Amino acid sequence: MGLTSSNIIRSALVLTGLCGSLAAAPQLRLATTTFGPYSIASGSNAAAQSVEAYNAGDGSLSLTATSSVPWLVPSVGASRACQTVVDKPACLPIQFQFQTASLADGSYSGEIAVSDPNAIDAPQIVTVVVKMGGGIPNSLNLYLAPNGSSASATMSSSNFIPTTSLKTTDGRQWLSLAASGSGSFSFGVTYTVTATDLSGMAPGNYEGSIGFSGSSFAPDNKDVQVNLLVTSQPIASLPQQVSFYHVVQNSPKQTLGVSVNNVGQGSLTVSGVGASGGAWLSAANTGTTVNVAADPTGLAPGVYTGSVTVTSNAVNSPLSVPVQLSVVAPSAPFAYFGGAVNIATYRATDSVAQGDIVSVWGEQLCDQVYSASAVPLSTQLGTTGVLVNGVAAPLYFASSGQINIQVPFETQPGLAVVQVQRDGQTGNGVSMQVASRAAHILPIPASQYGIVQDFNQGYAFAMPATPGYPSQPAHIGDTLIIWSTGLGQSAPPVATGAGAPGVEPLARIPAGTVQVHLGDRFSNSGVDLVPDFAGMTPTLVGLYQVNIAIPSNAPTGDDVPLYLELGNAMSNQVLVAIE
Repeated sequence: MGLTSSNIIRSALVLTGLCGSLAAAPQLRLATTTFGPYSIASGSNAAAQSVEAYNAGDGSLSLTATSSVPWLVPSVGASRACQTVVDKPACLPIQFQFQTASLADGSYSGEIAVSDPNAIDAPQIVTVVVKMGGGIPNSLNLYLAPNGSSASATMSSSNFIPTTSLKTTDGRQWLSLAASGSGSFSFGVTYTVTATDLSGMAPGNYEGSIGFSGSSFAPDNKDVQVNLLVTSQPIASLPQQVSFYHVVQNSPKQTLGVSVNNVGQGSLTVSGVGASGGAWLSAANTGTTVNVAADPTGLAPGVYTGSVTVTSNAVNSPLSVPVQLSVVAPSAPFAYFGGAVNIATYRATDSVAQGDIVSVWGEQLCDQVYSASAVPLSTQLGTTGVLVNGVAAPLYFASSGQINIQVPFETQPGLAVVQVQRDGQTGNGVSMQVASRAAHILPIPASQYGIVQDFNQGYAFAMPATPGYPSQPAHIGDTLIIWSTGLGQSAPPVATGAGAPGVEPLARIPAGTVQVHLGDRFSNSGVDLVPDFAGMTPTLVGLYQVNIAIPSNAPTGDDVPLYLELGNAMSNQVLVAIE
């Protein structure tokens, strides 16, 4: 069984919207890129801390470190034996001093850029979060609807607090506490406080407390008063913070839509919004959506903070949400470390293949939004191009924060370096591992199911019937079309950037290269299948399809695992529904 070439072309139509030398080059690696939340006593400068950097490549690192905020002062120390990195002989400590004595109580974040112009995967950013006065509040207000609902809030500490106690004035166990995270200097501990409506709890006020003791950070040792209101009125919920990251000086105003959710009962009505913190911040609402706008015009590089207040008919009105704007100077394009990833899994740890479709993530990558309009693909969109090991890559899409490219088939397996060029400026180099073949099944967003179509059911997705998708479980005997990337070069070969042929001979993957497995990869159950067709999708660039007929001994159910095997390598696993 199988599909004719005309049917292969037809089934592709639903997916047409997808969008130097390494010798002696050092590679920057950091032990961690996050620090905190770190508790600091009010009116004090905390002890200096450090994050270790090391070289994963050749040559030697020559590092500098700069801060986005005045209260965080970094420096690069002398090479020493690694203290937190395993199996590396030497590390460079990135030390940072805290000049926080003048900061008011509250939460603050800053960034340290660790750079070496001659290193791959540099610069990298270390995000530092501090809690002035500590992250354990004096009191906590929780609101929940009756009839079995629950409400939670979080707080943090730099270290695990050894002794905690819970009390409620009515003696009922509606209050609970859970700790998560590490007690190390880098990550801190998050405490989640949860109040749960118990059977028979009438609407009204309930009181409790959480006792913390034994912490090495004295301000953490306190009794936190918990006030719970069980109510049948609306309860408004907002995000913990709204952040605008790395907005370029004097660029257009940016707007984020924030939903004011009702986690209570009744109907929620927003009556007004207000903004404070500076002329750069404004807000307006349309119904329960608040549009928060940040305008960087005239602002110097740095971090700016403010807040947006929302008034409503909710019992917990008004609510305030902190807003942070990070302004950066115009610069050459900047690709993120680990930011060159395949479009299926978006995992930096996954290899990409020769001819694969890869997203490059970063900042100031392009001055506008462009999409390719013709095949073969161009290596330039607007004034933006991308180099892979110095070779221009075909482009599908380009924007300020994301570019989709095809990895040239000529790229040799192993470490490859990606650089974005814009307006004659060449950006930093970020690494990715390239293999001759590295299969990835395309997933359906926000689900465990794959973009796997049933040819016998009008190309419906082989998944349980789902609103918003043409979906229907497949049947024994149906032919499935598995959409994928990363299967490598075909026979006959297809040129980089060119569409696959639409007539015979089609661009097939050599026989015996690809096998399909239906069933879980961690058990002996399931069946292995030889595809009826495995190759590049006719007329398209970098997209593949693998077609199989479902055998009579295939596993059934709404969650049948499916993955591709290429020798000893396996693709990501997705689910299909078979009945």
